[in-house]
Amino acid sequence: MRSAHQPRSIATVSSLQQPGALIQHRLLPKCYVVGGVSGSGKSTVGRMLADRLNCPFYEGDDYHPKANKDKMHSGIPLQDEDRWPWLDVLADIIHQHIIRDELAVVACSALKQKYRDVLSGRATGQQQFKDVAFVLLQPNKETLAKRVQERSALGLHFMPASLLESQLALLEFDPTAYTYGTPPTFTPGLLHSVSMVLQSSKL
Repeated sequence: MRSAHQPRSIATVSSLQQPGALIQHRLLPKCYVVGGVSGSGKSTVGRMLADRLNCPFYEGDDYHPKANKDKMHSGIPLQDEDRWPWLDVLADIIHQHIIRDELAVVACSALKQKYRDVLSGRATGQQQFKDVAFVLLQPNKETLAKRVQERSALGLHFMPASLLESQLALLEFDPTAYTYGTPPTFTPGLLHSVSMVLQSSKL
């Protein structure tokens, strides 16, 4: 277990609110992490955003080790110690794009702030956190349950519907950490792209 990953407070940032989503912006982001619980639409929105920005898309679920997938498939919620290696892999992908000054979109649940701190580099004191924006998708519970049940019944995902409640319980949201409105330091083109994707995805 990695003691370096401790809970941290969220600094106030500029944000844009869309129905069913919260976009947490930092200064001129190079990487977007599309987060939320299972069934929130991370992969759909992430791919659409990557297509619109003409940049690579990374599906976070593809980077889970087999042990994690087997655990979730059995209906056992992941613990922090299961997630740290997986988050470190995704954080490295993000970091490589940032140092190359390239855009990228990553789909990752990012349920807790300390997970988001790892992905952005804040947990290790890296300044790259200013280059990462989080798009946290928040459909209503009824919509989530319907999507997860349908997907599980069709065998389209390794996570069963029974784990949705555990994910919702983990999801951290601090309304005092955000202000709403168009952020002046965010490039209009990228802001428009995110806004248009969220509107057209019909979440």
